[in-house]
Amino acid sequence: MADLPDDQLADTRELHLAWLDYYRRTVERKLAGLTESELRTSRLPSGWSPLELVKHLIWMERRWLRWGFVAEPFDQPWGDSGGTEDQPWQLADGDTADSLLTALRAGGERTRQVVGSADDLAQHAAAGGRFSAGKQTPTLNWILFHVLQEYARHVGQLDIARELADGGTGE
Repeated sequence: MADLPDDQLADTRELHLAWLDYYRRTVERKLAGLTESELRTSRLPSGWSPLELVKHLIWMERRWLRWGFVAEPFDQPWGDSGGTEDQPWQLADGDTADSLLTALRAGGERTRQVVGSADDLAQHAAAGGRFSAGKQTPTLNWILFHVLQEYARHVGQLDIARELADGGTGE
């Protein structure tokens, strides 16, 4: 498999980041070559399109690392789904493959900054953003595992959508 993270990585922080980078690159490969119609059309009963899934990944990572871990304020943390957690994913008029992939890469850079500035992976998320004051918040290690499983699951779903669109398979 091309460009998997180094199997000799022992530092958990770098291992998390390397796998997240890998999945972001995989998302880009999965979108490459799809027509505009294939990017915006669903072939699945649940109704999401490949671009809607990418937008969800962008916002999911923001919610967990920026709004969650560092408690950055967000006017609309559910910007991938029309403003609430329980609505379907949706695109804005200006969303394009290029703009969303640029945002995905920028989100990865911001995640690297957030993770790099943390004292250690056992550090707990700040209260005041996603997490209320006075309640136990998750550790950075837990958040990174959660974000990683979200990427893995959704990249697998994107793999199926790509296969249905044009027969393309593989990582």
